[in-house]
Amino acid sequence: MPETSLNLAWLVLAAYFLGSIPFGLLLAKLFGGSDVRKAGSGNIGAANVARVVGPLAGILTLVLDTAKGAAAVWLAARFTRESAAWMMLAALAALVGHCFPVWLKFKGGKGVATALGVFLALCPLAALAALLLFALVAVCWRYVSLGSISAAAAMPLLMYFLWAPHHAPPLIITFGSLAAALLVVYQHRANIQRLVRGEEPKFSLSRKKGAA
Repeated sequence: MPETSLNLAWLVLAAYFLGSIPFGLLLAKLFGGSDVRKAGSGNIGAANVARVVGPLAGILTLVLDTAKGAAAVWLAARFTRESAAWMMLAALAALVGHCFPVWLKFKGGKGVATALGVFLALCPLAALAALLLFALVAVCWRYVSLGSISAAAAMPLLMYFLWAPHHAPPLIITFGSLAAALLVVYQHRANIQRLVRGEEPKFSLSRKKGAA
């Protein structure tokens, strides 16, 4: 690895720790004094926080989880003169940090909001298209998980076609987007099993026990 890469390797570590901040858990304790991992689906993401604690806590979790993903990419862009490789590595590190945070024994969230943040920073048009797809699926079928899976699965193609007019993205972006999509889908494996069995609960803001 070149010396420059060694000097910049701290960016990936910083992105991981930034992504690992469990905002959902912290906000749930701040608003309700409860451990969100022991209620609802047990997930620390925005949907479960909204269900267990309330809409405001859920919205703040969504905003902060999205922001930390975007901040990781912004940090890499700032210190590497917008190197696509370092930006993608920071994006993946932040996503891994959210899904497998060292503070929570590597048991974190599903990465949807953090992935939205990193892709908003990498390619806003692709991220907005994925967000639109998520909203359409979630509204039509009322399954947040199905909307998340659909948006994640579509992201590599959206990045490829919307990266820049008449230009395909660098290979690191293409394969990095695929890796991020696979990680988000993998984190939803239990939801996929419930969807297949017809047991996945539909989204509701009422504070009920469920999965998300």
